[in-house]
Amino acid sequence: MADLRIQVCYAKPEWQFLRELSVVPGTTIRDAIQVSGLLEEAPEIDLSTARVGVYGKLKELDALLREHDRVEVYRPLIADPKDARRRRAIKKERQK
Repeated sequence: MADLRIQVCYAKPEWQFLRELSVVPGTTIRDAIQVSGLLEEAPEIDLSTARVGVYGKLKELDALLREHDRVEVYRPLIADPKDARRRRAIKKERQK
């Protein structure tokens, strides 16, 4: 079988990582992240707690990759989206 072409990406406000890789069939998300060199360039990533996905859909680290998958490593949320939405609604209400 031919190798799979995939991407591994991670972004912070001041920096982004995007690496295209050729991996063998049977490669997992964890394998791809480790082979990509991302963990060396962004040592703050802890795979035991990091959320990962493929094209915006959350996946487990042991999920198998397919041709053209884009592995995404997500940063933790700083603010709770529900709280942020609530604060904006209150602010908007006060401006009326």
